[in-house]
Amino acid sequence: MKVIGIDPGTRLVGYAVIEKKGSRLITTASGVIKAKTQKDLPSRLKVIHEEITELIKEHQPDTLAVEKVFCGKNVQSAMRIGESRGAILLAAAQANLLIAEYDPTKIKKAVVGAGKAHKTQVQYMVKMLLGLEKEITFDEADALAIAICHCQQPDFLK
Repeated sequence: MKVIGIDPGTRLVGYAVIEKKGSRLITTASGVIKAKTQKDLPSRLKVIHEEITELIKEHQPDTLAVEKVFCGKNVQSAMRIGESRGAILLAAAQANLLIAEYDPTKIKKAVVGAGKAHKTQVQYMVKMLLGLEKEITFDEADALAIAICHCQQPDFLK
């Protein structure tokens, strides 16, 4: 089974493709979609949708796992991430993918063991769990963590 994990944003979107083979998790691809070069939100959302669509076509995942919106102190920021999620979910629905959504605390707990873990802890544990030697950004690490979280779910293990 193959899952694509997505860390939504309106300027930077982390993505990761992980394949589960037995008890092993193999990273097929990971990186960051850079929509920040576009001046307005509709143009950035278009780039996000097009890039996610291409990643799905290229890697043929079974499921798209995405982080749920976290509404902290900045409601405006949460709304913008919701708009990004809309573009991402549309790409997944158009490809007839199964879609899984996870709270940030559940993702952190799955990878680090603590729901309030710092980004550096998530980044470190993702590299350790997947045996990655290359440097990864926080957005990329978050996408990998989302994919790992999904691979640990009982429904996925069947």
